[in-house]
Amino acid sequence: MAEGIITSDDAALRRVLESFPDPIPALTLASRELIFDVLPQTVEVVWPRQRTAGYGTGPKKMTEHFSWLAPYQRHLVFGFFYGAELPDPDGLLEGTGRLLRHVKIRTGADLERPELRRLLEVAITHRVPPPAG
Repeated sequence: MAEGIITSDDAALRRVLESFPDPIPALTLASRELIFDVLPQTVEVVWPRQRTAGYGTGPKKMTEHFSWLAPYQRHLVFGFFYGAELPDPDGLLEGTGRLLRHVKIRTGADLERPELRRLLEVAITHRVPPPAG
């Protein structure tokens, strides 16, 4: 099982992004900023070997995480762990798995869609324990 790095800054994620072409690193970091803007106390776990990062209210992937980011050469996957259970009136979510769904981010305009922010806001409160404190 790959070991994740619980981070408090974007250094580990930036190292993962070094091998990706533009605009993927900038889109990934902007997506990270969106997540922290919606939930400032988000816990980030970076998995360097998988080249992904997960976001939640704690470090546990399927019980505390609501989202993940997975960069690819031509797009960024902005994933939702319980996406199949989320309301998606705008049809942003892709995927056919039992639970996981994602949105492909190719440009800054994709990331700026208010529908994506609303989806993230709902995902944070869906099946994820509230943060302690």
